[in-house]
Amino acid sequence: MRLFVTGGAGSLGSNLIEHLGNRCNEVLVLDNFATGKRAALLPRPNLRIVEGTIEDFGLVRELVESFRPTHVIHSAASYKDPNDWARDASVNVLGTLNVLRACENVDVQRLVNFQTALCYGRPVQVPIPVEAPVTPFTSYGISKTAGESYLRSSTVSWVSLRLANVTGPRLAIGPIPTFYKRLKSGEPCSVSTTVRDFLDMSDFLSLLDVVLESHATGIFNVSTGEGHSIHEIFQVVANHLGVPEALPHSIHEPGKDDVPTVVLDPSLTNKVFKWSAKVGFSETISKMLHWYDTNGITDIYSHLQEKK
Repeated sequence: MRLFVTGGAGSLGSNLIEHLGNRCNEVLVLDNFATGKRAALLPRPNLRIVEGTIEDFGLVRELVESFRPTHVIHSAASYKDPNDWARDASVNVLGTLNVLRACENVDVQRLVNFQTALCYGRPVQVPIPVEAPVTPFTSYGISKTAGESYLRSSTVSWVSLRLANVTGPRLAIGPIPTFYKRLKSGEPCSVSTTVRDFLDMSDFLSLLDVVLESHATGIFNVSTGEGHSIHEIFQVVANHLGVPEALPHSIHEPGKDDVPTVVLDPSLTNKVFKWSAKVGFSETISKMLHWYDTNGITDIYSHLQEKK
């Protein structure tokens, strides 16, 4: 396997490279390090790292044509600034087009695209089936959905995975690192009434193994299918840090850029790939918190706009 990974320095990218690296003849990573960290990519003889952006078609085409990957994992995405619509469109739409066009010029056997569950907007049915309408309303969701749509016109064998909240080493987005960092520092926390699904990194990687070898194409939800409240997360983190009496500074309803409940239905994925999540909620969150105990937290990002 010759593996090309866009956005390989992020949490998903770096974990999958650690997981797949020894099975690959060569691994090529393209990342602009806007949210990923170079230090997340441990040195290995078969790994080459290029700093750059998928917005640069000349660079993407040059890398793909010289490297000639057999498998491509498209993990790069723009979400750092919810108000930077132009950058989101440039990376998530045009950047995806650049990757697709470059892959069509070489013998790529498989392209795996990572998609956000925010593509469903405010769903009318929960858990959300994969055939549910896509009605994104945030810049990140809109741009990622537009990029995913172009996959349907590609001649490459592709799969798009619509992801729950994948939880594992170097996670730097969402309520888990936010609560951990703030509670550890004695800072107040704001807790929303929203509900999300959380998937352990080991379960995600076990699915990826199957997807890369499969000939199935299309769009699939990746999730446990179970929802848990953000308040549950808060309490688990507080108990872990030894401050079980901690109270949220405020409890608020979802803002206009948020969704009350996002829980994906993975039944089609279970059927097609003979896969299901094995790690339960408590173990998933506990593993994440113990990782922070050892490694700490640096930056934290959010898809949501900062509350005024």
